[in-house]
Amino acid sequence: MDKKDLARRKTPEEHELEEKQVEFTCLEQELVKKELELVTLQAELHAFQNRYLRIVGIKYSELDEINAQIAECLAELRPKDAKAREQAKRAREQAEDSAHTAEEIKKTKPAKDFESNERLKSLYRKLAMLIHPDTTTDPKEKERRHRLMVEINRAYEEGDEESLQKILDEWESSPDSVQGEGTAAELVRTIRKISQVKKRLSEIEKEIVKLRQSELCQLKVKVEEVKDSGRDLLAEMAAQIEKQISEARKQLNVLRKSEK
Repeated sequence: MDKKDLARRKTPEEHELEEKQVEFTCLEQELVKKELELVTLQAELHAFQNRYLRIVGIKYSELDEINAQIAECLAELRPKDAKAREQAKRAREQAEDSAHTAEEIKKTKPAKDFESNERLKSLYRKLAMLIHPDTTTDPKEKERRHRLMVEINRAYEEGDEESLQKILDEWESSPDSVQGEGTAAELVRTIRKISQVKKRLSEIEKEIVKLRQSELCQLKVKVEEVKDSGRDLLAEMAAQIEKQISEARKQLNVLRKSEK
């Protein structure tokens, strides 16, 4: 074996670094995939929640207001009943909270059902691969990347391809500084990156499971299931609340007559 062969022989650290870099690359690809799955699910649920509040939720504010008036009438009819006064107080607080929520819903721009596309997903994947905060070990760089990922997630949810492209262009034109040199330093960084990515993957999986098990997601699934048979479950729910409102109005009118 000549001197050139000896010079080309890799150290154990270099071999380990290569193995860790391959492992990190695989984990990084999985991370981007799961982040995209999570942000897509969040966007779909946010759009559905907005739709639910506009169709069903806003009806509850009307029902809560009538129920508050009923409770107040009962309290007036029973001036010595402390329990009735307390119930009236709680009902009024609930009605005020609901009224505030209803006003916020009215101010909010109606959201369409979230629909992604390959261009949007491709931009997100590229950005997540380049910028994800868990692929760096530098604290300041991690914070900077975290802020950028917040912008990226928001733009993705809004279907804003232009903003995503702008972030990508700016990132690719900026220098990416790396502190420390040599195999040992790079090996330590790579091992830490692997640990961070594994931790984030575990967190994402828990978040996805939690979202899919949420009442909102389960309702969304039901709405989509019955839609194929021509039913509008949210409209049916709103109609049911309208019936409750009608019954509550009748009860309120009876109580007001008894006060006279």
